[in-house]
Amino acid sequence: MTSPESIRTRSLAVPDAEGLARVQKRTLTVVVAGQVLGGAGLAAGISVGGLLAQSMLGSDGLAGLPTGLFTLGSALTAFLVGRFTQRWGRRAGLGIGFAAGGLGAAGVVIAAVTGLVPLLFVSLFVYGAGTATNLQARYAGTDLAAPSRRGTAVSIAMVSTTLGAVAGPNLITPLGDLAASLGIPPLAGPFLLAAVAYLAAGAVLFALLSPDPYLLARAITQAERADDGGTSPAVVVPRPARGAYAGATVMILTQIAMVAIMTMTPIHMRAHHQSLAAVGLVIGLHVGAMYLPSLLTGALVDRIGRVPMAIASGVTARGRGRRGGGARRFARAADRRARAARPGLELRPDLGNGARH
Repeated sequence: MTSPESIRTRSLAVPDAEGLARVQKRTLTVVVAGQVLGGAGLAAGISVGGLLAQSMLGSDGLAGLPTGLFTLGSALTAFLVGRFTQRWGRRAGLGIGFAAGGLGAAGVVIAAVTGLVPLLFVSLFVYGAGTATNLQARYAGTDLAAPSRRGTAVSIAMVSTTLGAVAGPNLITPLGDLAASLGIPPLAGPFLLAAVAYLAAGAVLFALLSPDPYLLARAITQAERADDGGTSPAVVVPRPARGAYAGATVMILTQIAMVAIMTMTPIHMRAHHQSLAAVGLVIGLHVGAMYLPSLLTGALVDRIGRVPMAIASGVTARGRGRRGGGARRFARAADRRARAARPGLELRPDLGNGARH
């Protein structure tokens, strides 16, 4: 019996080399637009998610809970978006994923207004769908790319994420003012942007990502097999190679380091009398430093390979960690001087700078 996947794949006309280049260029343009919007959406959680939880729960110890929840939501969504993509194509998978992320962000805003902690937890979990979808969307730019250009295609998508992901944190203060004018807690303001950005990203990809790059790439593969004398009809999803597991391990380890730093940085800064604008600036700089070098690293992956670049990134991170020791000692010394200069003064992030008790 013919599967729905086979029917969808065979309904696509396979273009010639020139036509394929045009489709790839259009696809990458649409992916870039989606990444700009998606980057703005994901910035809310990493910038103020911990601060919002701290404010609503009244505990510093639970400030990492939002990151844990939307990371769990991301993990589940990554699997579901992948399954949708295999069956229905990129447009459906990415559109549904971003829509779920936008609804989750809206739920966070409602939870902040009503003070419903269970709704906050559920909404943060669903909000994670947008993060996972934004990560997967960049691979839509590689479906039709030549093997020697896949690293560069991913890097272009990643750099475009920077525009939204850097702008988002730096809008914390105006978004907080907007939220306050609407009767919404200021810390929920960035989630207003996240809701709009994720829904817009989903709409852009669903409406404009045509022909679907994943389905078209699969149709091209089947046509090539048929030309080589193989049989076409069945859609076969290959099992991951060993390299995929190695790559996933590298991504897990780097994600652990990144999430730990980005979760606690806003809490740490607020505990040291820094404004929300300063928090947004630091997170924006961090995100920019994450994504902007990808133009270089993507080209290097295409030129020298994935394994050497993974090893190089580990060596770089290790060296950076060693150099960070001096900065940590300086920060501890500055903290001791500040405490000695202003005894009895304690900062409470929920009350603002200089709250005495």
